[in-house]
Amino acid sequence: MTDSKTIAQYVPQLRRYARALTASQSAGDAYVTASLEALIADPSVMEDEQGPRVALFRLFTKIWNSISLNGEKAPPESRLPGEQKLANITPLPRQAFLLIALEGFTEQEAARILDVDVVTLRGLIDESGRELAAEIATDVLIIEDDPYIAMELEALVEGLGHRVLGVARTHDEALALARTKEPGLILADIQLADNSSGLDAVNDMLGSFEVPVIFITAFPERFLTGERPEPAFLIAKPYQPATVSAIASQALFFERTAKRRERRVPA
Repeated sequence: MTDSKTIAQYVPQLRRYARALTASQSAGDAYVTASLEALIADPSVMEDEQGPRVALFRLFTKIWNSISLNGEKAPPESRLPGEQKLANITPLPRQAFLLIALEGFTEQEAARILDVDVVTLRGLIDESGRELAAEIATDVLIIEDDPYIAMELEALVEGLGHRVLGVARTHDEALALARTKEPGLILADIQLADNSSGLDAVNDMLGSFEVPVIFITAFPERFLTGERPEPAFLIAKPYQPATVSAIASQALFFERTAKRRERRVPA
């Protein structure tokens, strides 16, 4: 049986998830409270092969999807900009996006929480990416020397509703494209065609502007040991398209939300 201390350490994470899901802390807390009451009534619900955190979120999901506790939603004018965008995404894709992007669950864990298979989860992530991209569509610079992967990434980005600024195969090509128009997101390999470094190209670009970056590479150790830009995300090759979709949406959503929160803080 899972002890109370183990459960307690996951409650702040569940409250964070519930707030993002409902766009209201009070409404989110009502669902968290109902989940904990259900847990007290039947402690066996915490027995899950993927661990107590998955079990707790799985219990919350069942309650969230089955009952309306108080009907309370935060009025649009009281929501933070990012919360308003999340509220515009349909419920199941929103849950899938938040479980992966905000809470850091694996695909297998998120699929278990939502009671779907991994293929269905990936479809939900794609759908959330398309819906969120409609709110935060941007110009994407792709730095990739493999033509097949570059084409795949270009199709994925456009499928999410973004615009591809261009595809660069080398350090110099990347800098030249960034000079034509500032990208809103960069997808970059690290080892490029002329043995130049995508990591160096990104660091050179970010001296002039700030933008989230996703490195997609077969050499993750070079990212971990090199001079890393911030904010940056890492995806190892071979990758799942749904992972790129989720992280791209995450990078743009949280980067835009963070900037708007900064603007709300008085100087």
